[in-house]
Amino acid sequence: MAAKLDLANVPDSGAGETSALAEKHLVQPWPVAGSIGAEARGPIESGDGIYVVDGEGRRLIDGPAGMWCVNVGHRRTELAEVLHDQAMALSYNSPWYTTNQPSAALAERLAAHAPGDLSHVFYTTGGSSAVETALRFMQFLNNVRGRPEKKLIVSRQGGYHGSTYLSASLNGRPRDHDWMDSATDQVAKLACPNPFRRPAGQSEAEFCDALVAEFQALIEAKGADRIGAFIAEPIMASGGVIVPPEGYLRRMRALCSEHDILFIADEVVTAFGRLGEIFASKAVFGIEPDMITFAKGVTSGYFPLGGVMISSRLLESLRQSNHSDAMFAHGLTYSSHPVGCAVALRNLDILEDGLLDHVKAISGYFQTSLKSLEALPLVGEVRGMGLMACVECVADRVSNNPLTLDLEVGKRIDRHCQELGLLVRPLINMCVMSPPLTITTRQIDDMVTILDASIRRTMDELVREGLWKG
Repeated sequence: MAAKLDLANVPDSGAGETSALAEKHLVQPWPVAGSIGAEARGPIESGDGIYVVDGEGRRLIDGPAGMWCVNVGHRRTELAEVLHDQAMALSYNSPWYTTNQPSAALAERLAAHAPGDLSHVFYTTGGSSAVETALRFMQFLNNVRGRPEKKLIVSRQGGYHGSTYLSASLNGRPRDHDWMDSATDQVAKLACPNPFRRPAGQSEAEFCDALVAEFQALIEAKGADRIGAFIAEPIMASGGVIVPPEGYLRRMRALCSEHDILFIADEVVTAFGRLGEIFASKAVFGIEPDMITFAKGVTSGYFPLGGVMISSRLLESLRQSNHSDAMFAHGLTYSSHPVGCAVALRNLDILEDGLLDHVKAISGYFQTSLKSLEALPLVGEVRGMGLMACVECVADRVSNNPLTLDLEVGKRIDRHCQELGLLVRPLINMCVMSPPLTITTRQIDDMVTILDASIRRTMDELVREGLWKG
């Protein structure tokens, strides 16, 4: 039997060497041309619970939980043991002609949690491939149904759905498409459902009415016979934790049902405990989608895994079609990976064994505590739900305009936060928080204290440099 790896005896190359190697050989995600392939981002050496340790030895609260994903926290022994045990039992099998037990067992568990008749799952390697799978399934479905023209995908400004070609084409964030090609002929975008940016004098209810009317107008203009799917994050995560107006998602779902448009809920971030539920679509927002995409928290980031929950009604319609030989020619080498599925099963155990209840119990304290930061002149709004929130900075509270130096504000706050013991995710003029779900009230207090001090330091800098009057 192979000896178990003792990480304590693995030589540590040191943060300096890690950075040097990265700068010499590693192409980082989302680089700019001026530093692509020659960039060293700050190394993270270890993690434990809600904390990580950086290359300088600083212990930091992991404010973004990695990338919205380390839901049960770092260094969970039970997940590490499952990784090892499953790899020793079966490290891989081809999903083209075999099946493994963990993937089948996980499918049953996920179906029990999914709303409505979403009783089947197609596994992927992450969120981008999950969204790509859902879109390709929509195209396949309409081809088999004899509706090859019903393929237009409706997404929204401010949304984020992935980095593969078709999933990235749906993105509606600033700068995402400045230098990248996309399938513009296959996508139509609606307005961002951000109440903070609604027109002056418009109530939130009126704003919701306008958003729904916009979708209705698009359906009438394009034709329901051309629109295949509407995709939406229940809460726009990377767009700045945008919580839509009350009733918005239910009304958009109703329009989709009325016009035979598939509703795809992109729960890559909101699923697996972030809002206190395994899936949030029905439990939190009152909708039953045709498909749900997921990833990230399904394994708490311990293994790359994603998937699409698919309505049994849609699958049955394919089985009853006149094209029984039509092939859904789509798959991934690592679909249904036994190690990933085994980890996800144990991760579900942890979530169901009190952690979901903990999120529900502590979310109010998390949101209220962060909301106190709105007393700072630089903060325009703190918004969120569950254990996800965004601190948005604005030039003034009348116009709600982002600062002219918006590209720098988030980075400045991030720099001060790291000096004081907190890792945040800076998004232009916003700071996003989505900590591990195990966070305590004391640790929330620490997070808010550090954010408060860091924003104050940033305000002082901007005033000294003549960039902001305060």
